[in-house]
Amino acid sequence: MKTQNLYYRTIKGKIEELSQYFPCIMLTGARQVGKSTLLKEILPPGMKYVTLDDYVQAQLAEDDPQAFLERFGTPLCIDEIQYAPGLLRAIKVKVDIDRKPGMYWLTGSQRFTMMKGVTESLAGRIGIVELAGMSQMELLGAGDLAKEFDPENAQGMINQAGICPLKDLFERIWRGGYPQLIQYPTMPAADFFSSYLQTYVERDVQALSQVGNKSAFVMLMRSAALRTGQQLVYNDLARDAGISPKTAAAWVSILETSGIISLLRPYHANSLKRLSKTPKLYFMDTGFCSWLAGCDDVDTLLNSHLSGAMLETWVYGQLLRSYTNAGISPRLYYFRDANGAEVDFVLEKKHCLYPMEVKQSNNPSMGDLKGASKIPVGDYTLKPGIIFCTASSYIPLKDGAGAFPISAL
Repeated sequence: MKTQNLYYRTIKGKIEELSQYFPCIMLTGARQVGKSTLLKEILPPGMKYVTLDDYVQAQLAEDDPQAFLERFGTPLCIDEIQYAPGLLRAIKVKVDIDRKPGMYWLTGSQRFTMMKGVTESLAGRIGIVELAGMSQMELLGAGDLAKEFDPENAQGMINQAGICPLKDLFERIWRGGYPQLIQYPTMPAADFFSSYLQTYVERDVQALSQVGNKSAFVMLMRSAALRTGQQLVYNDLARDAGISPKTAAAWVSILETSGIISLLRPYHANSLKRLSKTPKLYFMDTGFCSWLAGCDDVDTLLNSHLSGAMLETWVYGQLLRSYTNAGISPRLYYFRDANGAEVDFVLEKKHCLYPMEVKQSNNPSMGDLKGASKIPVGDYTLKPGIIFCTASSYIPLKDGAGAFPISAL
């Protein structure tokens, strides 16, 4: 379903739900994922909208935040609030005087300092929602029907409209999920990503004092793109970018905080050990990742050594979005033991463990799930596995396991 030439964003319902309970809502996310567009599309009746991208408005808000809020009243949507951080304290005062649900909707792109101000000034008063790039369900116009992926009903969750040949699937992967590239299908992806990188580095990253070498930071991003779907090794990234491992770790943290990458923790029966083990690195947008990795067209990506890792990155992104767009933080992990047994993803849900593998194959088999038997389940129940594959339909396997077509995710 599309409205006013815009795709339906699944997270819309969560924003509206939280707005019934919290005085403030903060919509975060990486640049260009559609935050401003979404909020303007779903503004409640009577809510005013102001963007602090307007220098005059930003100056007024910073010089006299109380007067600024009085001028616009409530309910009010303030976009790019990071340009007037003093507003957050003034909003707290307003909320504490007249605490009503849905008083302020806030959004911004520079999350590094912005979220620090939010947590300091509005703790307990704000519902935080994160928007990622478009999911495949949203891209295919079924965003209003999307739900979090349910491994117990995998076959019933197949989106038939998504099933396509392998090259068409890689076309989606190569182009990615930034709304502007979806809205304008003839727009050259390289032009968009080049501009995006420059804006991200110049306006977000360079504002941080710990990033003094822009070219080294970009080199680290390219190195990370070539390692999407792999365990995070700071020494490798540091060597490629010509920096210290400590600096590489700090810069990876920036990429994660700004929504460019996501780190997937390993599964262990001991919850504390999950935090200390090596995570896997995934780019949140496969299009941006492909461009950074030097894949200039679909055929290059499909025939490169990155094709399997990019397919896994795509599946991870779709699984993650299916939960976060519903306002749920999934307990999603990967598994690897000292003997080399591994499982791409392990979903922990209702005291059960669901192993999931990604294979670029039309003929998956139970052998693809052999690593699942090595998962230390403890007092959890190990459920039948799922293989995300490139077949064109769901394939039942033994013992309740099944193969799910990636293009239908």
